[in-house]
Amino acid sequence: MRIWLSMLAIGLATPAVADEPVPQKLTLERVFSSPALGGSAPRALKLSPDGKLLTSLRPRAEDRDRYDLWAVDVDSGAERMLVDSTKLGGGELSEAEKMQRERARIGGTRGIVAYDWAADGKSLLVPVDGDVYLAGIDGQTRRLTNTPQGELDATISPKGGFVSFVRDQNFYVVDLATGSERRLTRDGGGTLSWGLAEFVAQEEMHRSKGAWWSPDDARVAIERVDESGVAVISRAAIGAEGTKLYEQRYPRAGADNAKVQLFVLRNDGTGLARVDLGDNDDIYLARVDWSADGKTLYVQRQSRDQKTLDLLRVDPSSGASSVVFTEKAKSWINLHDNFRALGDGSTLWSSERDGFSHLYRWNAGKWTQLTKGAWNVGNVIAVDEAKGIVTFTGNRETPIEQQVYAVPLAGGAIEQLSENGYWTCAKSGARAEVCSASGGRMIVTRSSQTQPEQTYLADMSGKRLMWVDENRLDGAHPYAPYKAAHVPAVFGTIKAADGSVLQTRLLKPAIADGATAPVLVIVYGGPGTGRQATNTWAGGLEQYLVQQGWAVFSVDNRGTPDRGKAFEDQIYRAMSTVEVADQLAGVAWLKQQPWVDARRIAVYGWSYGGYMTLRMLESAPGVFAAGVSGAPVTKWDLYDTHYTERYMGKPQDPGGAYAKSDPLTYTDKLVDPLLVIHGMADDNVLFEHSTALMAKLQAAGKPFETMVYPGQTHRVAGPGVSVHLWRTIMAFLDRNVRDRAHP
Repeated sequence: MRIWLSMLAIGLATPAVADEPVPQKLTLERVFSSPALGGSAPRALKLSPDGKLLTSLRPRAEDRDRYDLWAVDVDSGAERMLVDSTKLGGGELSEAEKMQRERARIGGTRGIVAYDWAADGKSLLVPVDGDVYLAGIDGQTRRLTNTPQGELDATISPKGGFVSFVRDQNFYVVDLATGSERRLTRDGGGTLSWGLAEFVAQEEMHRSKGAWWSPDDARVAIERVDESGVAVISRAAIGAEGTKLYEQRYPRAGADNAKVQLFVLRNDGTGLARVDLGDNDDIYLARVDWSADGKTLYVQRQSRDQKTLDLLRVDPSSGASSVVFTEKAKSWINLHDNFRALGDGSTLWSSERDGFSHLYRWNAGKWTQLTKGAWNVGNVIAVDEAKGIVTFTGNRETPIEQQVYAVPLAGGAIEQLSENGYWTCAKSGARAEVCSASGGRMIVTRSSQTQPEQTYLADMSGKRLMWVDENRLDGAHPYAPYKAAHVPAVFGTIKAADGSVLQTRLLKPAIADGATAPVLVIVYGGPGTGRQATNTWAGGLEQYLVQQGWAVFSVDNRGTPDRGKAFEDQIYRAMSTVEVADQLAGVAWLKQQPWVDARRIAVYGWSYGGYMTLRMLESAPGVFAAGVSGAPVTKWDLYDTHYTERYMGKPQDPGGAYAKSDPLTYTDKLVDPLLVIHGMADDNVLFEHSTALMAKLQAAGKPFETMVYPGQTHRVAGPGVSVHLWRTIMAFLDRNVRDRAHP
């Protein structure tokens, strides 16, 4: 589920140094303008196949939402722009590509948003605005497509012989040696597509691909998606210059999903084999991977209730499959990307079978646990089979930080490779590829609440070899005029009702002795992602709030990730119970602080945080002076299958979990000032969620305020829009909370 609190991730500062200029006060215009306060923040960092060049996408100084492709010579440190985005593309994006970008958390970005290295290291695949280019490191560019339809999910094959993409919902291949284009599928169109991940795979399963090349380029596995059984919703994308109606196939909780099949065929389109995914077609295609030799295809098949996950071994020539092993859970299984098929026939795997996410090695029916303890493994970065080492991320040292570690494949002592005091190699949102390894080197990205994002090249022992982007907060940095006024966050803990330790984060404004301050509680609180109390680069917006006299407070309640299954599972079929209780425990702690004005505490949240805002106001009338609810879920059976059923089961299940968790059930409890915000073209948390809430409040004669944004999706942002959004929020909060008269 989308968080879209990225609007907070704009820029902070480091501690003051000598000869600082007089600090300037932040404005909303500066918080949201270019260049970004946090610095250049390159993304999609990759090493060339020979390890000599490090490439990344960098925002332009004058336009932080437009990215160009850059390269750094690893030996000399010399850097140059490989592809200028303003010289390519310029076409209109299709609605399908716009929605893909939304689901990839890069909505609103322009220019080059993705690229792939060719195997020979001499060129890169660069899709731009619906067309596909091959950019050489010599500066020459070859255009591969030039069609009005637009191409999706362009990929270069592992050996570099082919480029594949989806056009008009069919799968195409270009032979790079001859330049010839070949269509491998024929019946795509309407509700049928080849090679594209279905909606819930993109939005909820963290699977963006629908086609997978074998390592030798000989075959490709292609997903076939039939959405004919998925209910149609008429989504009105209401814009400033009119309304466009989209007949969107949206799988609401409890309703039919798309039917997914998997086929394998040769690169010339022959040898089509359907993969045996079992007799039950109401399943999820969770992951697809090839063995290193290309002789075996591995498929992860997840049950509709998400309590069972099978790893299948598939013969690519026939499609015949067999179960390697099965994971089961009483609540749900969290998907991951840590599967590796090793050369000796064994398998590297992540499992939460002991209550925490840890690494295991499976070999001929025997499980060997490689990591253990009351902490979570994050992502596998690299596996060096020759040396017998796995490199991965985890939070062994503290829940508020992530570090890089190494452990022997045979089991043994875990070695920490990164420096404490940072969230290191965080794989989220647009920086999903920030951790990578090549030629015995890895790209490491880190940040902290006092240091914006830094990137460096390291060897596999963690030793820094060179800075890619040190992002020094010197006089030339965009934040230099503001950094002396930076207020560092203070991390702490409180106890939940069951004794669970909850992490908190607090920014306190400067106030006179004996004075009190208003507090804005920023909440997300949902499962799967979106923790707030982490030692990461937070955002210039929070510093703006503090300079306006607000304290900013967050608590990571039970149900949030990375704390073990027992901590997370307490929301199972009980959303907005323990999460709300823990947030209210945070408010109770705040009220005990002598500098907090207990009458001036407000709450703000977006998406799941918007949902939480409503439920907190409903559960504790009068506790908050006001609430701001952005893009909230108000009725869970309006949300999608994979996310909602994971935590709530189906609406048809006994127990009434949906009604008990829906904000619409409790609107009679809403008595505090409320501001509801929503993008009118939201295809994730549909605008219908907010209109249902508005209609019910109006029918009951309950006052509230609202602001809707024509043409905006789940991410309400952009030039001018972000400033308007936060001016609206601040005016509401100042009027109802900060400037509230004392009795």
